[in-house]
Amino acid sequence: MFQFDSEALDERQADYIMRRPPSRILASMIGFSLIITILAACGAGTPSTNTGNGNGNGGTQQTITIKIGSELPTTSGDASTGKPAQDGVELAVKEANDSNFLPGYKFALVAKDDVGANGTHDPTVGQKNVTDLIGDAQVAGIVGPINSSVALAEIPTTNKAPIALISPSNTNDCLTKETPAFECGGANSKLAALRPTGKVTYFRTATIDQYQGAALAVYAYKNKSYRTAYVIDDTEAYGVGLAKNFTTYWQKLGGKILGSASIKQTNSYENILTEIASKKPDFIMFGGNDSTGGITIRQQMKSVAGLANTPFMGGDGTKTSALAKAVKPLGGGPVFTSIPGIDPSQSPASKTFFDAYTKQFGAGAIGAYSAGGYDCAKILLQAIKSAVQDKKATAPKDSNDDSGASSFRQAVIDAVQNVQYDGVTGHHSFDKNGDTSNHFVSLYTIGDLNTGDGWKYLEQIDTSTLQ
Repeated sequence: MFQFDSEALDERQADYIMRRPPSRILASMIGFSLIITILAACGAGTPSTNTGNGNGNGGTQQTITIKIGSELPTTSGDASTGKPAQDGVELAVKEANDSNFLPGYKFALVAKDDVGANGTHDPTVGQKNVTDLIGDAQVAGIVGPINSSVALAEIPTTNKAPIALISPSNTNDCLTKETPAFECGGANSKLAALRPTGKVTYFRTATIDQYQGAALAVYAYKNKSYRTAYVIDDTEAYGVGLAKNFTTYWQKLGGKILGSASIKQTNSYENILTEIASKKPDFIMFGGNDSTGGITIRQQMKSVAGLANTPFMGGDGTKTSALAKAVKPLGGGPVFTSIPGIDPSQSPASKTFFDAYTKQFGAGAIGAYSAGGYDCAKILLQAIKSAVQDKKATAPKDSNDDSGASSFRQAVIDAVQNVQYDGVTGHHSFDKNGDTSNHFVSLYTIGDLNTGDGWKYLEQIDTSTLQ
């Protein structure tokens, strides 16, 4: 690094002046003044942080760091759902940095895991995670959570911050709406508690269970010609909501419900499965996750007389590599599941995404929400860019810049609300409640365990056309 000794320089300058002819003294002084002016100008202009080490090795202008948080279940029983989603977020952040997406800024991922002592997603852990992320002023937005029950705990905290929370997979209707009335209306409304500020700060790219439940019912009734169902849910917000919405549309189509049960995760479903076998349903519909009963129920069906070949259906919580690997070797009846959104293979952007994803994480790392996590992060990145370039918002200077965080995060929230995004999972914009405009639901059955996450795409249903 260039340095100079002003006292020594003054002595040399005086000696120089005494020895120079008068005609050249003025020119020398003018030249010296110009040098000093130029040196001073080199340090003027846009504020920057010099990273020189003081050892004469020079320095570079340091870019500003903006952080993206992720809050997902990435270990233990939920790893096959949450880890692929986190990988998608990581890929989006990497691509943003590699492409210099926002000149003068770099992005960093701060990843949190909401799996608790029970080995599955834990709302209490999730709430603490978002509190910690909010405490870092450089975190501009958060991708997550995976589970609606965790979202119920997190949304009030992120709303009060405020900070954008965007989920690739939450489908429970009541997180954003007061319909359907049987689930979210009147005294069942959760919006006052979820939005203490009265403003929308929570968004999701997954369409709601009102549509996912309807799509599952349509596929079972019209495509498979099933007419009777037994419905089980896992007692959690997501599972209960999906089961209720399926039941409503199933009955609207003319299907019959032979019985229903709400059962918290357990090691044995033998009693309820024995009862179900006596009713001989065309299929069992399960509202819940692979880790909260999906895998165990389907495994134990195989050993219950009368259910060994009974079809099993579930929503996106059961579309995991873990369930596919646990169930396919057993044989038995077919398994169907869904994802709220366009299947990535049907998207024009899919090849580019899958090539990049498999190069980074391997083909076996693909999960139901790899693309969803990626798209949520890309939406946040697009919103951050808009906040900086269009709204001239100033990013926090460091992790303790709370005053800077407040205004910057609000600018990001406003940009997310107005985003128009075309991604791997289709086109997304958000209505006044934070719900996506994308109402497609994709259907699957177990396929080749060595391909992707082990699920074979069947078809997609545009639920906006359903009555």
